[in-house]
Amino acid sequence: MSEAVLGAGASRPALRCRVIGAALFLFVLLLDQGSKYWILHGLDLPDRVSVPVLPFFSLTMVWNHAITFGMLGGLGGMGRVVFTVMALAVVLGLTIWLARTNRPWVAAGLGTVMGGAIGNVIDRLHYGAVVDFVHLHAYGHSFYVFNLADAAIDCGIAILLFDNLTERRGLAGTGQER
Repeated sequence: MSEAVLGAGASRPALRCRVIGAALFLFVLLLDQGSKYWILHGLDLPDRVSVPVLPFFSLTMVWNHAITFGMLGGLGGMGRVVFTVMALAVVLGLTIWLARTNRPWVAAGLGTVMGGAIGNVIDRLHYGAVVDFVHLHAYGHSFYVFNLADAAIDCGIAILLFDNLTERRGLAGTGQER
């Protein structure tokens, strides 16, 4: 394949990584937005408030006007703008990272984080808050309510951390840098 077809100087591994990242970005974004659409319009969770599914799992409607675990919720209406701009800046940085990586697991982690972040940005722009609905609880303990975008972001970060830790271990003692 010619360099013109691959892009400006892109190698096959880098192109493959871009495809992996883009595919996971789209998959996570569509799954997230589809699940939120169903929660809001199919199940009509805002009117039902909570629906028990299993003894430890319920679908519970929460409009999250803050960020993770309700942090920075005191920003009021300005939070919508601040959190959207912050998320878009992070996604821009991750997009640059994705364009430069030739590591498939890194691309997968980046794609899932970006898909989840954009899913939550869409919520903020459309509803003024993030749609959260996954509620885990057991033995009298209730955990924070979250959505599939949040779960994808967490999984993507875990992939990136795991890759970083295992890569460093693989290079230890070789005198090589990444």
